[in-house]
Amino acid sequence: MTFVTCDLCDDHAEKVSVVTGLNWRHFGGRNAFAGEIQTVKCFEDNSRIKEHLATPGTGKVLVVDGGGSLRNALIGDMIAENAVENGWEGVIIYGACRDVDALATLDIGVMTLGCVPIKSVRRGEGQLNIPVCFGGVTFEPGQFVYADNNGIITSPQALA
Repeated sequence: MTFVTCDLCDDHAEKVSVVTGLNWRHFGGRNAFAGEIQTVKCFEDNSRIKEHLATPGTGKVLVVDGGGSLRNALIGDMIAENAVENGWEGVIIYGACRDVDALATLDIGVMTLGCVPIKSVRRGEGQLNIPVCFGGVTFEPGQFVYADNNGIITSPQALA
């Protein structure tokens, strides 16, 4: 799939929501990715992320509300490698990642607020496939997300 979020905004202004006010960074091997939204809400505990990215994800993007924490990484190379093996298009985390050199070699989109070398705690906490909100946007499971070097947008239906 080839798209530019700027063009999607121009062509579908009435359908898109634009994530604002945050400085996203690309860490994965893909700088543009899109798909059906799946969500996890967690705080410094990546248990549900690891579990969910171990399931089939073709055509899907996992959107994680990590509370904006940069104290613990919610994804690293091993979880991302598993996501690639399961066909996920990408992961957007309102939080941090780690293993950034390894992530850059993987065929998956990974966008986070930053990186930190400290791993996540694992307490088995988190909620799956509920609406999550950050950057002025509510990410609804089953809707669609598009991410590239220009930013992140969502839409109730597929645009590209």
